[in-house]
Amino acid sequence: MLMLKVVVIIQARMGSTRLPGKVMKQIAGKTVLEHVVDRIRQSKLVNEVVIATTIKDDDLAIVKESERLGVSCFRGSEEDVLSRYYYAAKESNAEIVVRITSDCPLIDPAVLDEMLVKFIGLYERREVDYLSNTLQRTFPRGLDAEIFPFEILEKIFNEAKQDYEREHVTPYIYQNPDQFKLVGFKNHHDYSDYRLTLDTEEDLMVITKIYENLCVDDKIVYQDEVIKFMENNPDIKAINESIKQKELG
Repeated sequence: MLMLKVVVIIQARMGSTRLPGKVMKQIAGKTVLEHVVDRIRQSKLVNEVVIATTIKDDDLAIVKESERLGVSCFRGSEEDVLSRYYYAAKESNAEIVVRITSDCPLIDPAVLDEMLVKFIGLYERREVDYLSNTLQRTFPRGLDAEIFPFEILEKIFNEAKQDYEREHVTPYIYQNPDQFKLVGFKNHHDYSDYRLTLDTEEDLMVITKIYENLCVDDKIVYQDEVIKFMENNPDIKAINESIKQKELG
């Protein structure tokens, strides 16, 4: 397997229209951002974690939290998140970039490693530019990850022009399948109707209940255990199942 520097870049900011300051909310004694970082640190293939936040004063809280957690923090544009990712990746000398958002406190490190193994194997043969588990949803929302090499990030940084392409980082890749080798990563079972992301108060209630019941003494729980808990507690699953994700652009 190629020895490449894999950098996870977590985009985070305090400004959120539906749940302001959500990345600094407390769940089971830790901030949401700390949970995301802790879980990514369980990966066997990730070399570095970088928090990419904005230059706004409000986001100084994220800078301080990054320092407390011992992870690098890069500050850039609030609106042009693509440029923020590009410069964060460049500064960290990333060869493989993993995009994860800070609203995923149940991100699964085992799934992430499986994705990285597949990506690196294909990348050795130049058979992939972008691998994601969101091209066709089979994972719960909240386990989202996108993987691409730095040279592809540099290409889209230079070529993407539309506001939504720069705000959401990767649409220029997956909306141009004629230009890029896209690879989807599918789950062993379709759990796409489960919502484990953090965007609303209802989401916070669900994730808090999962942590309180499953994550005693900082235990890291994985997808299948979370799904089993949700299946056994349909009242908890029902709390946020009517929440609609915001549309692209």
